[in-house]
Amino acid sequence: MLKKIRKALRVRSSTGRVLLAEALGTFILMVFGLSAVAQVVLGKGLTGHYLSINMAFGIGVTLGIHAAGGISGAHLNAAITIMEWILGNVNWRQLIAYLIGQFLGSFMAAATVFGLYYDALYYYTNGNFTVTGPTATALIFSTYPSPNVSLLGAFFTEFTATVMLVLGIQVIHDEKNNAATKGIQPLLTGFLVLGIGLGMGLNTGYAINPSRDLPPRIFTAIAGWGTEVFTAAQHWWWIPVTAPVLGCLTGALIYRLFIDFHNQPDEEIANKKELRGVESSTL
Repeated sequence: MLKKIRKALRVRSSTGRVLLAEALGTFILMVFGLSAVAQVVLGKGLTGHYLSINMAFGIGVTLGIHAAGGISGAHLNAAITIMEWILGNVNWRQLIAYLIGQFLGSFMAAATVFGLYYDALYYYTNGNFTVTGPTATALIFSTYPSPNVSLLGAFFTEFTATVMLVLGIQVIHDEKNNAATKGIQPLLTGFLVLGIGLGMGLNTGYAINPSRDLPPRIFTAIAGWGTEVFTAAQHWWWIPVTAPVLGCLTGALIYRLFIDFHNQPDEEIANKKELRGVESSTL
């Protein structure tokens, strides 16, 4: 019976498998992260602090990569997917599958955390879900800039944080340089996100990922917070969508200019190893 069910439900399309893997990986990432934010906000600082959020997102990234990495490479981030598409590593069908999977996973994670903490949300707000004010709760699901940060400063923060994200990912995965072993790459990527949160989270909450920010924002607009989630903070919503894309492209360019373009091609490295082998055999 189980074999028949498996055969009937099995997705044979590689594009379909990518979509499902990205959906699950992003779902895991976002449930860990958003539930930590909810616990800190709704617990009024008694059940966690800012570090709790940083750690939860790092754990979510690590587990999400383990879940999806073998199938899709675990982008879990629309900005990274768009960067890979522009670089020619992803075709347009895969691009659509990645983005849909990430959107679905993130949206469902927001809905899951909403259901998980609905009673606490209702108690905390007296049933009045607001984007701003002393009992604002929209920030549980999506990022909003600090009141003292200008839009330009917020854009630069998201841009810079995403540059560092891509630089870190390149360092961890570059086989021609000093890549980490495959088994530890997800953990190091989780630490990378943790480090970004610890050092660059004050101004904007370090979205660094359109898939992390936009789907939950759409969910909150539907679930009771209204369209103010798109108009608050001088229509802030578009910055965590666009700045990470530009940051990814810039980070990839910087790594290539400083490291990749000057590194030895694989064939050249192999030839040198062969030459060393021949020389040692003649001694």
